Amino acid sequence: MDSGKRLRVLMISKACVVGAYQRKLEEIAQDPAVELSVMVPPFWDDRHRRIDLEEIYTEGYDLIVDPLALNGNFHLYYFPTLRQRIQEIQPDILHIDEEPYNFATYHALRVARWSGTKALFFTWQNILRHYPPPFSQMERWVLHHADYALAGTHDAARIWRDKGYGGPMRVIPQFGVDPDLFSPDGASAATDRSFVIGYAGRLVPEKGLDVLIQAVGMLPGKWHLKLAGGGPQHDELQQMVGLLNIGGSVSFVGPIPSTEMPDFFRSLDVFVLPSLTRPNWKEQFGRVLIEAMACGVPVIASDSGAIPEVLDDSGLVFPEGNVQLLRDALIVLMQNEAFRLHLAKLGRERVLKFFTQEQVAQQTVHAYHEML
Repeated sequence: MDSGKRLRVLMISKACVVGAYQRKLEEIAQDPAVELSVMVPPFWDDRHRRIDLEEIYTEGYDLIVDPLALNGNFHLYYFPTLRQRIQEIQPDILHIDEEPYNFATYHALRVARWSGTKALFFTWQNILRHYPPPFSQMERWVLHHADYALAGTHDAARIWRDKGYGGPMRVIPQFGVDPDLFSPDGASAATDRSFVIGYAGRLVPEKGLDVLIQAVGMLPGKWHLKLAGGGPQHDELQQMVGLLNIGGSVSFVGPIPSTEMPDFFRSLDVFVLPSLTRPNWKEQFGRVLIEAMACGVPVIASDSGAIPEVLDDSGLVFPEGNVQLLRDALIVLMQNEAFRLHLAKLGRERVLKFFTQEQVAQQTVHAYHEML
């Protein structure tokens, strides 16, 4: 490529309907060698709720809002306008922000090869799965024709090497955090001196919330549990709270907009992610962990999937499903403020070293240049 020419990149991403995730796009666009366009849908119809586009961080790049075909179908959705957009933009690189076994990736890579555009995919998948036709054929074709791959964790990278991908690959999280937005506020989290424990995410069995509720139900002293998010397990968890007679100490606060999450984290003394591995799922990263850590909140998490890799020594890790050891870890942080502050400091430092949007963007731009 001509050294004086800007690198034209077109990214397609349903994930970037979330406003906080768009900070990475602004960081990529700050590179003077990159001209970035990003295609997003006007909404994503998740299994449990509709996520509307939040246009929050949109400086420096072209945000293209185009409809999806089969919106909400994770395996079959795609952008029907992609060929037209590639003809208009004539990108050097198509960044497909999606797993290699989905039709969206297969369709986008087909269009890229038709136009002579180099293309990469992104993957979180950290379990060796074998898909039925036609997904197995689409996946095999993608692995043999993609020019580059980005994997969110080293576990994910190993999976795709085992499945036959032999091209260049970098391990880069899909998104980092903005350390200015997700930052400590310097104030004590608890206003009534209750010890405030928090969780944010889907209310589904694999997140292990029954383990968390049982653990807090055995805590001494004053405490309060805040559960942010929605999902099919909501009523079951509420019933469990009632049976344990701890309803006055547990709040279901519902889904929170991405830009309001820092305030939620700052209201906590500790954040807990008690994920449980299932035959078809294990924790792929746990983005809420780095958001909490960036806000100066100590974290406790199970050892499911990528969690130990994400935390290293900056948080407390307990064997998944072990109610007693989760309770013990909570008591340690309840009773030892100095240790709690130490973990908070380690967590913030780890985020600043490895998980900022700026670092993720810079590594992504390096991958673009390697492709060419």
